[in-house]
Amino acid sequence: MSLNLAIIVENGGRFFADQTALTHPGRQLTYAELAVQVHRFSSVLSDNGVEPGDKVGLMVINRPEFTIAYFAILHAGGVVVPMNILFVEDEVAYALEDSDASALVLWAPLDAGAKGFARVPGCRRLFVAGAGGGALPDRAIAMEESMETADAEADMAQTRPDDTAVILYTSGTTGQPKGAELTHSNLLLNAMCTSERVFSHSMHNREFLGPGNIALAVLPLFHSFGQTATQNGVLYGGATMRPLERFDPEEVLSVIEAEQITYFSGVPTMYFALLAVPDAVERFDLSSLKYCVSGGAAIPVEVKQQFEKRFSVNIQEAYGLSETSPLACIQEIWRTGKIGTIGPPVWGVEAMIANNGDTPVPTGEVGEILIRGHNIMKGYYNRPEATAEVMTNGWFHTGDLGRMDEDGDLFVVDRKKDMIIRGGFNVYPREVEEVLYRHPAVAECAVLGVPDEKLGEDVMAVISLHNGQTAGEADIIAYAKEHLAAYKYPRRIRIIDSLPKGPTGKILKRELRSKG
Repeated sequence: MSLNLAIIVENGGRFFADQTALTHPGRQLTYAELAVQVHRFSSVLSDNGVEPGDKVGLMVINRPEFTIAYFAILHAGGVVVPMNILFVEDEVAYALEDSDASALVLWAPLDAGAKGFARVPGCRRLFVAGAGGGALPDRAIAMEESMETADAEADMAQTRPDDTAVILYTSGTTGQPKGAELTHSNLLLNAMCTSERVFSHSMHNREFLGPGNIALAVLPLFHSFGQTATQNGVLYGGATMRPLERFDPEEVLSVIEAEQITYFSGVPTMYFALLAVPDAVERFDLSSLKYCVSGGAAIPVEVKQQFEKRFSVNIQEAYGLSETSPLACIQEIWRTGKIGTIGPPVWGVEAMIANNGDTPVPTGEVGEILIRGHNIMKGYYNRPEATAEVMTNGWFHTGDLGRMDEDGDLFVVDRKKDMIIRGGFNVYPREVEEVLYRHPAVAECAVLGVPDEKLGEDVMAVISLHNGQTAGEADIIAYAKEHLAAYKYPRRIRIIDSLPKGPTGKILKRELRSKG
């Protein structure tokens, strides 16, 4: 049996040939044109020594070139290794070496990528996108120029469903990042769930991300959320993707209005920022928006409710990890009013709330969230011991604490490693954060455990304030004390200008911990 994730583009060229696949300022590609571009670059890769099974790094910003290269690597039988565009030289070299990459596709202005590539002799070829006729580094080939005379009808390599399609590097909380191997089957079925199942009101009222829908791709496409929730899911169904190179809240609102965006997926900090745009409702018409999805971290209830009220569109909260391709659970679109839940597992996926012995806990009790199904990774590349740690008894252990109610809906309580034990009592940071977000001056917050001689750990909150708002440490503590049990409220408050965030906008608690 053969299966290649690039079938998304092949089928697009057959069934949605004249529909717009990608739109970008000054450029549009139909599905037929996208297929030709993918065939041409696939041919370039093969002609320059990329063989089936070879790993190819991909370090390109949110532009059509990312999507063309992504599917061309797959089309040639290669394995895509998406890389954070913010990587410094050392991180680029690490990812290329750890994945055994034989080539790198690089966006021209990313100088750190070229320097990292130069340090890895085993990475033999550099393909540069966006060079525009400029000087190229050693061993480099201009992507666009090389495609001009390449074969537009190159055959797609035959791969198996369980062959690795993508290696996604997870940041991890300790040690070096690990590469999660996702198969062609993992990613195709996750794209199918996104396109065909997520927005259906019922099995009898089918809605999907098909022609006529336009998705704004502002999540980094090198990240699992951006790849599945926008790129793969959107192109699977025949909708249009509009890549946006960086997140700027005013620009996002402007593009939604001007280009009649129907689907937006983002992380909670993006929703915070959109809410903070002055007079947004009066200045921008967002009536085209039909679907909004939030993932990557828990969205505070207060933020979700404010956004839905202000912009008249419901947010579906989703849940997943790089190791789950990433979509594992999502709120059903007709039940977004149910507060605080990530919904049930998606089609073909199961979840269990378990104790440390992998035994189910009673309904409503807190335990670790375990997942199994078609979305679970093959394993961590070249790390059998790390794989065995998270894959036991047929379940993937997420490291997240949660509970399940009588309806089968899941609620994330917190990261298992983030739980604070204060004087013998369990404190879940997310619960404290939800309270702090209700304070009118608090824009963003993160709650951490800090060492304490008497209690073992104490509760600290790191906070940034809304522009023009003032609040002192005593005021924040008093507010939390009013709304939380005595062992839960933070005794230590640190107010800073802004909280550190990762490439998707997720608040980085590990950086806050390292700063004390």
